[in-house]
Amino acid sequence: MANQLFNPGREGFLDGSIDWDTNDQRVMLVKSAYIFSAAHKFLSDITAGNDNGRSAALTAKTVTDGVADAADTTLTATAAAACNALVIFQHTGVDATARLIAYIDTSTGLPFTPAASMAVSVAWNNGADRIFKL
Repeated sequence: MANQLFNPGREGFLDGSIDWDTNDQRVMLVKSAYIFSAAHKFLSDITAGNDNGRSAALTAKTVTDGVADAADTTLTATAAAACNALVIFQHTGVDATARLIAYIDTSTGLPFTPAASMAVSVAWNNGADRIFKL
């Protein structure tokens, strides 16, 4: 599968409820058991047993030419489990209201199986589309 935006995330950009460069966006490492659905809206739609670590808030976010970018980040894997994707979400502190934005499964190093408590570096693409392009 190719990297995808969640449809409710697209809606969030259009209705103004997601503001890439000012809201708190984070990244979650997703276990391979998760099956992507473009219709999933909130983090709670995918977290049941599929969360393998989350980053702190993304920093140095930019939106030039409709392209989302941010500084590279790190998260800590919570389990030694096969992982095949990263999910970007708008952090609210509550999984039931944290809006899903992007699903990234096509990237150098994915899929992989981290060790429990392993620091996982996330280096965003430096190409034209960076993290994703609207």
